[in-house]
Amino acid sequence: MTYSMTGFARKELAAAWGTLAIEIKSVNHRYLENYFRLPDTFRPAEIPLRELIRRRLKRGKVECQVRFVPSAQHKDQLVVNQDLVRSLTHAVSEVSAIAINSALIDPLAILQYPGVLEEQALDTDLIESELMKLADAALTDLLDHRQREGQEMAAAIEERLAGISDVVADVRELMPLIIDRQRKQLQEKIADLQVELDPQRVEQEIILLAQKADVAEELDRLDTHVQEARHVLKQKGAIGRRLDFLMQEFNREANTLSSKSIVTETTKRAVDLKVFIEQMREQVQNIE
Repeated sequence: MTYSMTGFARKELAAAWGTLAIEIKSVNHRYLENYFRLPDTFRPAEIPLRELIRRRLKRGKVECQVRFVPSAQHKDQLVVNQDLVRSLTHAVSEVSAIAINSALIDPLAILQYPGVLEEQALDTDLIESELMKLADAALTDLLDHRQREGQEMAAAIEERLAGISDVVADVRELMPLIIDRQRKQLQEKIADLQVELDPQRVEQEIILLAQKADVAEELDRLDTHVQEARHVLKQKGAIGRRLDFLMQEFNREANTLSSKSIVTETTKRAVDLKVFIEQMREQVQNIE
């Protein structure tokens, strides 16, 4: 199965304690590289999130962003630490009994004492658990996105592979005709010179020309690379690096075919090969 490295997913959850949202986007990268933007409350969740992404994805530059908005109940309501207030009141009463002209207790002063007012505590364990569920669901959507795009890229690559096979078949069919034509042209040039040459020597020159122009080995390897690329496209897991290596092999054979070309027909087909290979390479760069 072919997966792209490009994708985006977003999941959101609204609950009594607030609204939690996670966005995950990925682009192509040589390895798996993660970036996180988390509220301070969720910093401890970075390690399990990183591990979750590592289990689900193999390659790509992945950015994970978490947003959290607490509900009005948790954001605005203040809770009085009653035990602390009782302790403070008792302490003030003792001071009043000892000190002369002690002032009455000021409730606002008590409220300003550190620890008397507390924001209503959030159940961070519960919210982190929900965050991991959201992240898992977002990664599922991301993988679906990457799979759909990967299938489109695989179809585009298959189309170019078919084009390469057609070029290889054309060159195979042309080569005997090209050699025969070169033989006739050489014989005509000799006839025009009106000189007597050793027929055996002429035949040797024709054989050398045929050997120089022989691309059968390159054509065989191109056929093998096409078969291997199709095989890799059907494999599971990360296949991008293997395909990238095959693109290099395709290029090597195309360059050799071009260097051995002795007529414009094979030169043109070598150029066609390079166009197909470059188009495939652009697709492969974004395959996981």
